[in-house]
Amino acid sequence: MKKILFLFLFTQLAFSQQKFERDSVIQFQKKMNEHYGDSAKSPLKKKDLAFFKELEFFPINENYFVQAKFIRTKKEKPFEMKTTTSRKPIYVKYGELHFKIDGIPCQLNVYQNVEFAKKPGYKNSLFLPFTDYTSGVESYGGGRYIDLEIQKGKNWTVDFNQAYNPYCAYNEVYSCPIVPKENDLKTEIKAGVKAFKK
Repeated sequence: MKKILFLFLFTQLAFSQQKFERDSVIQFQKKMNEHYGDSAKSPLKKKDLAFFKELEFFPINENYFVQAKFIRTKKEKPFEMKTTTSRKPIYVKYGELHFKIDGIPCQLNVYQNVEFAKKPGYKNSLFLPFTDYTSGVESYGGGRYIDLEIQKGKNWTVDFNQAYNPYCAYNEVYSCPIVPKENDLKTEIKAGVKAFKK
């Protein structure tokens, strides 16, 4: 039986910040390494866990902490998001994020898991999956995820330094959402976790 990837795994670490804080990224990476090194929690296969020391990250870079214009999309219909298995969780497009990376205009859709939003503590949790020009080269080919919290106003922040891989990047027994085509960035995001070297 396939295991379901529990999204928002690192939500408590990736809370919204109004300004870049290097220490928060360092703490995020530390917690991730602790999680992946813990045999009781790690998604790693036993053979990989036996040799695991730490995940590889791109250098922390403030340029990938972006200020985005948030546009709330209305009357969106819930849809079945494709996954790496036959599982099709229900999501709804919550809004759009418009920003620039190295002067290049970018847009990402941000989603909300309908069922998770009903759980205590998750009503403000959002899911931001993306692929970019590093996908399949320096980062995982299936793309990466960022956990977001609903922010006030129209100016939101996104820290790509806290982008992480889906569990499927480490172990195929997990069922992970596939990044929608609309969330493919036409630029490199050299921030966050890199591809896992087995």
